[in-house]
Amino acid sequence: MSVDFILTLLFKAPAIILSTIVMGLLSLIMSPFDKSGDRQCKIARMWGKMLLFAMRLKVTVTGEEKVDPAQNYIFVSNHLSYTDTPVILGNIKTNFRFMAKSGLFKIPFLGHHLKTANHIPVSLENPREAVKSLTDASRLIKEHRLSVLVFPEGGRGEGPLQPFREGAAYVAIKSGLPIIPMALIGTREAMPMHRIAITGGKVTIRIGDAISTEGLTVRDREALTNKLRDAVAELLETPINTYTQPL
Repeated sequence: MSVDFILTLLFKAPAIILSTIVMGLLSLIMSPFDKSGDRQCKIARMWGKMLLFAMRLKVTVTGEEKVDPAQNYIFVSNHLSYTDTPVILGNIKTNFRFMAKSGLFKIPFLGHHLKTANHIPVSLENPREAVKSLTDASRLIKEHRLSVLVFPEGGRGEGPLQPFREGAAYVAIKSGLPIIPMALIGTREAMPMHRIAITGGKVTIRIGDAISTEGLTVRDREALTNKLRDAVAELLETPINTYTQPL
Protein backbone atom coordinates (compact mmCIF):
# COMPACT_ATOMS: atom_id res chain seq x y z
CA MET A 1 0.00 0.00 0.00
CA SER A 2 1.60 3.26 -1.17
CA VAL A 3 1.91 6.50 0.79
CA ASP A 4 -0.16 8.28 -1.88
CA PHE A 5 -2.96 5.74 -1.44
CA ILE A 6 -2.98 6.20 2.35
CA LEU A 7 -2.96 10.02 2.06
CA THR A 8 -5.76 9.87 -0.51
CA LEU A 9 -7.88 7.58 1.65
CA LEU A 10 -7.37 9.48 4.93
CA PHE A 11 -7.13 13.12 3.84
CA LYS A 12 -7.50 13.97 0.14
CA ALA A 13 -10.64 11.97 -0.68
CA PRO A 14 -12.58 13.16 2.43
CA ALA A 15 -11.61 16.78 1.64
CA ILE A 16 -12.77 16.36 -1.96
CA ILE A 17 -16.08 14.79 -0.89
CA LEU A 18 -16.74 17.46 1.74
CA SER A 19 -15.91 20.30 -0.69
CA THR A 20 -18.18 18.78 -3.33
CA ILE A 21 -21.11 18.42 -0.89
CA VAL A 22 -20.75 21.96 0.48
CA MET A 23 -20.32 23.69 -2.89
CA GLY A 24 -22.97 21.48 -4.49
CA LEU A 25 -25.50 22.51 -1.84
CA LEU A 26 -24.52 26.16 -2.28
CA SER A 27 -25.06 25.87 -6.02
CA LEU A 28 -28.42 24.16 -5.44
CA ILE A 29 -29.56 26.95 -3.09
CA MET A 30 -28.39 29.61 -5.55
CA SER A 31 -29.99 28.08 -8.65
CA PRO A 32 -33.54 29.55 -8.29
CA PHE A 33 -32.03 33.05 -8.13
CA ASP A 34 -29.50 32.62 -10.93
CA LYS A 35 -31.22 32.34 -14.30
CA SER A 36 -28.02 33.07 -16.26
CA GLY A 37 -26.03 30.42 -14.39
CA ASP A 38 -23.11 32.84 -13.95
CA ARG A 39 -23.13 32.68 -10.14
CA GLN A 40 -23.25 28.90 -10.18
CA CYS A 41 -20.25 28.90 -12.51
CA LYS A 42 -18.37 31.09 -10.02
CA ILE A 43 -19.22 28.55 -7.32
CA ALA A 44 -17.92 25.80 -9.61
CA ARG A 45 -14.64 27.70 -10.05
CA MET A 46 -14.33 28.01 -6.26
CA TRP A 47 -15.00 24.27 -6.00
CA GLY A 48 -12.24 23.63 -8.54
CA LYS A 49 -9.74 25.66 -6.51
CA MET A 50 -10.73 23.80 -3.35
CA LEU A 51 -10.13 20.44 -5.02
CA LEU A 52 -6.74 21.53 -6.31
CA PHE A 53 -5.77 22.51 -2.77
CA ALA A 54 -7.01 19.18 -1.41
CA MET A 55 -5.13 17.24 -4.11
CA ARG A 56 -1.96 19.31 -3.59
CA LEU A 57 -1.81 20.26 -7.24
CA LYS A 58 0.21 23.29 -8.32
CA VAL A 59 -0.94 24.65 -11.70
CA THR A 60 1.03 26.85 -14.10
CA VAL A 61 -0.76 28.58 -16.99
CA THR A 62 1.11 29.78 -20.08
CA GLY A 63 -0.43 31.83 -22.91
CA GLU A 64 -3.15 33.35 -20.75
CA GLU A 65 -2.68 36.68 -22.57
CA LYS A 66 -4.07 35.05 -25.75
CA VAL A 67 -7.59 34.99 -24.27
CA ASP A 68 -9.53 38.26 -24.65
CA PRO A 69 -11.94 38.55 -21.66
CA ALA A 70 -14.42 40.46 -23.84
CA GLN A 71 -14.55 37.70 -26.48
CA ASN A 72 -16.45 34.42 -26.46
CA TYR A 73 -14.65 31.25 -27.51
CA ILE A 74 -14.92 27.53 -28.02
CA PHE A 75 -12.11 26.08 -25.87
CA VAL A 76 -10.80 22.64 -26.82
CA SER A 77 -8.44 20.55 -24.71
CA ASN A 78 -6.99 17.08 -24.43
CA HIS A 79 -8.48 14.90 -21.69
CA LEU A 80 -6.23 12.80 -19.46
CA SER A 81 -7.74 12.50 -15.99
CA TYR A 82 -10.63 13.29 -13.66
CA THR A 83 -8.43 16.13 -12.39
CA ASP A 84 -8.76 17.95 -15.74
CA THR A 85 -12.09 19.52 -14.77
CA PRO A 86 -10.99 21.18 -11.49
CA VAL A 87 -7.65 22.18 -13.08
CA ILE A 88 -9.43 24.10 -15.86
CA LEU A 89 -12.20 25.45 -13.62
CA GLY A 90 -9.70 26.76 -11.11
CA ASN A 91 -7.39 28.45 -13.59
CA ILE A 92 -9.21 29.62 -16.74
CA LYS A 93 -10.72 32.96 -15.76
CA THR A 94 -13.15 33.25 -18.66
CA ASN A 95 -16.77 32.54 -17.75
CA PHE A 96 -17.40 29.36 -19.75
CA ARG A 97 -19.74 26.38 -19.84
CA PHE A 98 -19.02 22.72 -20.50
CA MET A 99 -20.37 20.88 -23.52
CA ALA A 100 -21.01 17.48 -21.96
CA LYS A 101 -22.61 14.13 -22.74
CA SER A 102 -26.38 14.30 -22.30
CA GLY A 103 -26.28 11.29 -19.96
CA LEU A 104 -24.49 13.39 -17.33
CA PHE A 105 -27.55 15.65 -17.13
CA LYS A 106 -29.57 12.71 -15.76
CA ILE A 107 -27.31 12.15 -12.75
CA PRO A 108 -28.88 13.44 -9.48
CA PHE A 109 -27.44 16.76 -8.21
CA LEU A 110 -24.81 16.92 -10.98
CA GLY A 111 -27.52 16.97 -13.63
CA HIS A 112 -29.41 19.70 -11.78
CA HIS A 113 -26.30 21.89 -11.66
CA LEU A 114 -25.51 21.29 -15.33
CA LYS A 115 -29.03 22.26 -16.37
CA THR A 116 -29.50 25.32 -14.16
CA ALA A 117 -25.99 26.67 -14.87
CA ASN A 118 -26.75 26.45 -18.62
CA HIS A 119 -24.12 23.89 -19.55
CA ILE A 120 -24.67 22.35 -22.99
CA PRO A 121 -25.91 18.74 -23.39
CA VAL A 122 -24.81 16.76 -26.45
CA SER A 123 -26.23 13.41 -27.49
CA LEU A 124 -23.76 10.83 -28.80
CA GLU A 125 -26.25 7.99 -29.16
CA ASN A 126 -26.61 8.17 -32.94
CA PRO A 127 -25.47 10.53 -35.73
CA ARG A 128 -28.89 12.13 -36.29
CA GLU A 129 -29.35 12.86 -32.58
CA ALA A 130 -25.79 14.17 -32.41
CA VAL A 131 -26.27 16.63 -35.27
CA LYS A 132 -29.54 17.91 -33.80
CA SER A 133 -28.02 18.40 -30.33
CA LEU A 134 -24.96 20.15 -31.78
CA THR A 135 -27.20 22.47 -33.82
CA ASP A 136 -29.21 23.25 -30.67
CA ALA A 137 -25.96 23.83 -28.78
CA SER A 138 -24.79 26.31 -31.44
CA ARG A 139 -28.06 28.21 -31.16
CA LEU A 140 -27.84 28.39 -27.35
CA ILE A 141 -24.22 29.58 -27.51
CA LYS A 142 -25.18 32.41 -29.89
CA GLU A 143 -28.34 33.38 -27.99
CA HIS A 144 -26.71 33.47 -24.54
CA ARG A 145 -23.28 34.68 -25.72
CA LEU A 146 -21.49 31.79 -24.04
CA SER A 147 -17.95 30.50 -24.11
CA VAL A 148 -17.83 26.70 -24.05
CA LEU A 149 -15.21 24.09 -23.20
CA VAL A 150 -15.11 20.85 -25.20
CA PHE A 151 -13.00 17.72 -24.74
CA PRO A 152 -13.09 16.60 -28.41
CA GLU A 153 -11.50 13.20 -27.69
CA GLY A 154 -14.87 12.30 -26.17
CA GLY A 155 -13.37 10.85 -22.99
CA ARG A 156 -10.15 10.29 -21.08
CA GLY A 157 -7.34 8.80 -23.13
CA GLU A 158 -4.44 6.59 -22.15
CA GLY A 159 -2.31 7.47 -25.18
CA PRO A 160 -0.76 10.84 -26.09
CA LEU A 161 -3.80 12.10 -28.00
CA GLN A 162 -6.90 10.27 -29.21
CA PRO A 163 -8.73 11.09 -32.48
CA PHE A 164 -10.90 14.21 -32.19
CA ARG A 165 -14.62 14.12 -32.78
CA GLU A 166 -15.93 16.80 -35.14
CA GLY A 167 -18.47 18.27 -32.71
CA ALA A 168 -16.25 21.12 -31.46
CA ALA A 169 -15.50 22.25 -35.01
CA TYR A 170 -19.19 21.94 -36.00
CA VAL A 171 -20.37 24.06 -33.06
CA ALA A 172 -17.63 26.65 -33.58
CA ILE A 173 -18.50 27.04 -37.26
CA LYS A 174 -22.26 27.22 -36.63
CA SER A 175 -21.88 29.71 -33.78
CA GLY A 176 -19.20 31.75 -35.57
CA LEU A 177 -16.83 31.72 -32.59
CA PRO A 178 -13.04 31.42 -32.68
CA ILE A 179 -11.48 28.35 -31.10
CA ILE A 180 -8.79 28.37 -28.42
CA PRO A 181 -6.70 25.15 -28.31
CA MET A 182 -5.34 24.14 -24.91
CA ALA A 183 -3.03 21.39 -23.68
CA LEU A 184 -3.07 19.83 -20.23
CA ILE A 185 0.22 18.38 -19.06
CA GLY A 186 0.69 16.39 -15.86
CA THR A 187 -2.91 15.63 -14.88
CA ARG A 188 -2.59 11.94 -15.78
CA GLU A 189 0.40 11.65 -13.45
CA ALA A 190 -1.56 13.46 -10.72
CA MET A 191 -4.38 10.90 -10.90
CA PRO A 192 -3.68 7.97 -13.26
CA MET A 193 -6.56 6.07 -14.85
CA HIS A 194 -7.76 2.95 -13.02
CA ARG A 195 -6.09 4.07 -9.77
CA ILE A 196 -7.56 5.63 -6.64
CA ALA A 197 -4.38 7.26 -5.34
CA ILE A 198 -3.97 11.00 -6.01
CA THR A 199 -0.28 11.80 -6.28
CA GLY A 200 -0.55 15.59 -6.60
CA GLY A 201 2.39 17.48 -8.07
CA LYS A 202 2.75 20.02 -10.88
CA VAL A 203 0.35 20.57 -13.78
CA THR A 204 0.66 22.90 -16.76
CA ILE A 205 -2.04 24.45 -18.96
CA ARG A 206 -0.70 25.69 -22.29
CA ILE A 207 -3.01 28.03 -24.20
CA GLY A 208 -2.55 28.37 -27.96
CA ASP A 209 -3.44 31.05 -30.48
CA ALA A 210 -7.09 31.53 -31.40
CA ILE A 211 -8.20 29.81 -34.61
CA SER A 212 -10.77 31.76 -36.63
CA THR A 213 -13.88 30.12 -38.08
CA GLU A 214 -14.79 33.14 -40.22
CA GLY A 215 -15.96 32.13 -43.67
CA LEU A 216 -16.09 28.41 -42.87
CA THR A 217 -19.08 26.13 -43.44
CA VAL A 218 -19.92 22.80 -41.84
CA ARG A 219 -18.32 21.12 -44.87
CA ASP A 220 -15.00 22.39 -43.50
CA ARG A 221 -15.43 20.68 -40.13
CA GLU A 222 -13.11 17.75 -40.86
CA ALA A 223 -10.26 20.01 -41.97
CA LEU A 224 -10.85 22.27 -38.97
CA THR A 225 -10.90 19.27 -36.63
CA ASN A 226 -7.53 18.15 -37.98
CA LYS A 227 -6.19 21.68 -37.53
CA LEU A 228 -7.40 21.72 -33.91
CA ARG A 229 -5.80 18.36 -33.15
CA ASP A 230 -2.53 19.50 -34.73
CA ALA A 231 -2.64 22.67 -32.59
CA VAL A 232 -3.17 20.71 -29.36
CA ALA A 233 -0.46 18.22 -30.36
CA GLU A 234 1.95 21.09 -30.98
CA LEU A 235 1.22 22.48 -27.51
CA LEU A 236 1.83 19.01 -26.09
CA GLU A 237 4.96 18.69 -28.23
CA THR A 238 3.61 15.30 -29.32
CA PRO A 239 3.76 14.04 -32.94
CA ILE A 240 0.48 12.46 -34.08
CA ASN A 241 -1.16 10.91 -37.12
CA THR A 242 -4.06 12.85 -38.58
CA TYR A 243 -7.36 11.08 -37.99
CA THR A 244 -10.82 12.31 -37.03
CA GLN A 245 -13.91 10.64 -35.68
CA PRO A 246 -17.38 11.40 -37.09
CA LEU A 247 -19.90 13.46 -35.12
